[in-house]
Amino acid sequence: MGLVIGIDVGGSTTKIVGLDNDGCIKSPMFITAADPVTSLFGAFGKYVYDNGISLADVEHVMLTGVGSSHVDTPIYGLPTSKADEFQADGLGAHFDSGLDRLMVVSMGTGTTLVRVEGNEIRHAGGISMGGGTLRGLSALLLKTSNIAEVVEMASRGDISKINLQIKDITTHQLEGLPMYATASLFGKVVNSKADESDIAKGLICMVLETIGSCAVLAAANSQLRDFVLIGNLTRLPDCKVIFPIMEDLYGVRFHVPAHAEYCTALGAALAYRSV
Repeated sequence: MGLVIGIDVGGSTTKIVGLDNDGCIKSPMFITAADPVTSLFGAFGKYVYDNGISLADVEHVMLTGVGSSHVDTPIYGLPTSKADEFQADGLGAHFDSGLDRLMVVSMGTGTTLVRVEGNEIRHAGGISMGGGTLRGLSALLLKTSNIAEVVEMASRGDISKINLQIKDITTHQLEGLPMYATASLFGKVVNSKADESDIAKGLICMVLETIGSCAVLAAANSQLRDFVLIGNLTRLPDCKVIFPIMEDLYGVRFHVPAHAEYCTALGAALAYRSV
């Protein structure tokens, strides 16, 4: 048996990871290009070249993601199959986190929720809030859709100039709500002197808080308390601030596994191994 390569093909970004016979993850990487097909073949070529892999070393290629619909032929003549994206999310997050009961929160252009309970993986819903929202609103309000620039702006921002917190509207403790909890996203902007850095901070906070709250509500009336965050947005520095606050607020646990950005590609490779 040889190397199984899992590839998550997005609209312009492709993530690729190898899985060897021992279940070890080999050299994850991503490539950005103008279109899915260019991104896919560019990622595959760079991956095998950078890692000194010959085509004879590859047992199978597994594709997933929205961009995989553009590819209907074998990759470089290798055996090629497609994995359901929700199954790939669940398999990858389950493997990388080591948890048996979890809600996968796949934060991409939008956000997908996948429930995992042992060997059962099923789509649990999602919302149209994610990286696409952040880029779009940043283009409108900050005149840039470059997320790295938005993150740099946000590093100087003050969220107290943007969000209305419980402590801003009452002096009395409300049951189950800490005074620092957000009462209204962007609810303070009207009466504050917020600059672009504050707005950038607010946009990131809005996207992450909304995703986190949606995930928790999707698991309401169940015993699920572990939420595994995957996708590009896990790289945002504010994840390390916002999600611990939400853990305290909701009494849950948010996890960012080691290969969070690559979990869907990893899950695609695992889908082949699990057949």
